[in-house]
Amino acid sequence: MASFDLVTFPSDDALAQFAAEEWLRSAAMAGRSGCDFTTALSGGRIAKKLYSSIVAEAKATKVSLGHAHFFWADERCLPPDDPESNYRGARELFFQPLGVSGNQIHRIRGEESPEFAATEAEAEICRIAPMNSEGQPVLDLILLGMGEDGHVASLFPGEAETVSASRAVFRAVRNSPKPPPERVTLGYAAIASAKEVWVLVSGVAKREVLQQSLTPNSTTPLARVIQMRQATRLLADFR
Repeated sequence: MASFDLVTFPSDDALAQFAAEEWLRSAAMAGRSGCDFTTALSGGRIAKKLYSSIVAEAKATKVSLGHAHFFWADERCLPPDDPESNYRGARELFFQPLGVSGNQIHRIRGEESPEFAATEAEAEICRIAPMNSEGQPVLDLILLGMGEDGHVASLFPGEAETVSASRAVFRAVRNSPKPPPERVTLGYAAIASAKEVWVLVSGVAKREVLQQSLTPNSTTPLARVIQMRQATRLLADFR
């Protein structure tokens, strides 16, 4: 049965600090057990704050991340050095400051066509993450943001059901309502299969759509994620 845990914070800094500490705690637990720790990252302003908080906390606590593998929940179809690339933000604010090895970083090739990039990203994630009986990779954690329309990753409202129901791990997006129009995104089935999903909701303008997404009959992308999972963690910087 679907459920969610909503935790609120007085500011985006407090949200980012909490998420950073929790992420590092989870990563450290996996390391002590001798296991890899697989995370899918997202872009956006709150993600950048999260990266900075993780770096500061990791340096202070000297947590080793040599067992962590990083994927993306979505990516814009742009070169990796483009200022709007989700990969670039993580590289500059997270990976480089902590010296994360390149063989732990599995970016989506946004400079390629979305179809080719989706195929390559799917092959890579399925090579590293364990697979479930439905043919989906099981990531330890997926970090998502949420837009003011309730979109998560690059899963937007108004998709045809035949598209939303796709079992593809990654799929191409060619008509995003937000620029750029071409993107690659994890599908709903892959998000539903993760051990944990955290949604970082930053900005009071998103309060209404968040509340709407938590109602039983909501059809927003966030609502669909919650409805497909047994548990989803929501972190918001407003009450």
